Amino acid sequence: MSVQARRVVAVFTSLSLLAGCATPLTRDGRIGSDDGTDSCRSQLVALDSTGNFFAEDILKGAALGAVGGALLGGAIGQNWRGAAIGAATGAAAGAAGGYLYAQQQRNKDQASLTASIAGDLERENAELDRTQIAFDQLMDCRFRQAQTIRAGVANGSIDRAAGQAQMAQLRERTQREIALAETISQSVNKRGAEFDTAVETVAPGATKNVSRDTSFRNAQISRATPLRLRPDAASPEIGNVDARAAVKVRPVSANYALVETASGQRGYVPTEAFANRRAIGTAPVVRAGVPGDARSLAASNIARRDNFSESVTQAKTAAASGFELAAG
Repeated sequence: MSVQARRVVAVFTSLSLLAGCATPLTRDGRIGSDDGTDSCRSQLVALDSTGNFFAEDILKGAALGAVGGALLGGAIGQNWRGAAIGAATGAAAGAAGGYLYAQQQRNKDQASLTASIAGDLERENAELDRTQIAFDQLMDCRFRQAQTIRAGVANGSIDRAAGQAQMAQLRERTQREIALAETISQSVNKRGAEFDTAVETVAPGATKNVSRDTSFRNAQISRATPLRLRPDAASPEIGNVDARAAVKVRPVSANYALVETASGQRGYVPTEAFANRRAIGTAPVVRAGVPGDARSLAASNIARRDNFSESVTQAKTAAASGFELAAG
């Protein structure tokens, strides 16, 4: 390797080490300081804390890929340009397949490789459950704050101008928090791509046969029904559907379906709101992840990723019109 190529490798190695040691934004930098007035602060902190888990390893994989790519590019090209191109290629490869490569280096036989991937998937799924709960609780809290402001304006305990100001502040907060959740979802899906690659190596077809049907059917609501933010009777109401209204529907569980009204508003309703349940179809059944079984754990991981992504999208859609005062 030439002197120039060695210099490039040294530069990229230094940069990767700096990237690994870089201090991320503090919690206050990410979500703002606690001024003691936000009743949803604990839920926000819980969501933020889960994001650290999902962001960490992807960055390490990309850094390792950049260094490896620089070494390869420099060795082949014998010049600065070859090392730079190799670094860029390596960064992409590191982000996409660094996890599998690292596992293969640590586990020299198929049985230990499979067991290690399965163990990581169990931890990933547990963290995804924590993230989903934290996000659900935070959004429930925000939409209930909006309901409280509306009720205060309606009964005269809050001046309308003050109510509008409070609602504007709440809308801005919620939009920032949804953006945070979108960032977490992106990290989750990047890690998911690494898991999918690894699982396909030890259990071919495991990630390819998972049902991910997102199509809607046309149906009619049989009775007036509130639209909810989540598929849960305790979730805040974000709208209503009139009896005999034509909607688009997709079941998400045995008891709830996501519907889209003629106006484009989306929310969840009980499947019992449809007189003909067969007409709306059935939700895909995902087998629960079995400890130690990479195949079932991968399928349940995909379902969790999709569910979190959909919940973030649904919250973003609901927030677009969910923080307005009633006309008055």
